[in-house]
Amino acid sequence: MRDTTAGADGAPEARDSRLRPAGRWRTPAVAAAVVLLLLGGGAFFHGAHRLRATSSAQNRALTDTATTERVSGEVGDGLARIFSYTPTGADATARSARTVLGGKAARQYGDLFAQLRANLETQKITLNTRAVRTGVIELDGDTARLLVLLDQTSQRDGGATTSAAAQLTVTAQFQENRWQIVDIKTR
Repeated sequence: MRDTTAGADGAPEARDSRLRPAGRWRTPAVAAAVVLLLLGGGAFFHGAHRLRATSSAQNRALTDTATTERVSGEVGDGLARIFSYTPTGADATARSARTVLGGKAARQYGDLFAQLRANLETQKITLNTRAVRTGVIELDGDTARLLVLLDQTSQRDGGATTSAAAQLTVTAQFQENRWQIVDIKTR
């Protein structure tokens, strides 16, 4: 089917009517494709940003092995020192607590150790604590949360030795070039 129209000189011009719709739809189709690509790219970048912004992506416990090992070692050693004592070594334990603990943990420990100290010499209690496993749950900046498993053996006045296990969730803060325990919760 041919469509004829008059040209500028008045002579009839032949145009194919089948080509007309393609020319009419080409511009909107290209515009729609560009809009779809822009929307898709925006959605992709938004999704990528959300993945990077999640707390698990910011948790350096799995990626910063040097810091994770350091905080694990310092917290485990610190807990072993403050939860180990002898009837004649209460002063050394208290000094260790002042260097290892801070914040809420220092207040909690101070109250607990004051009660214990009153009975320590009369009952001749010896407690040895060892951190068996120390795992960093979360490491974000200068704050770390750890799960610590402790083995404790106690003896009263030379009697039989008893053993117990303890599980703690510990929060530590990096202050003055060392990790200080600021919160302790039993599990």
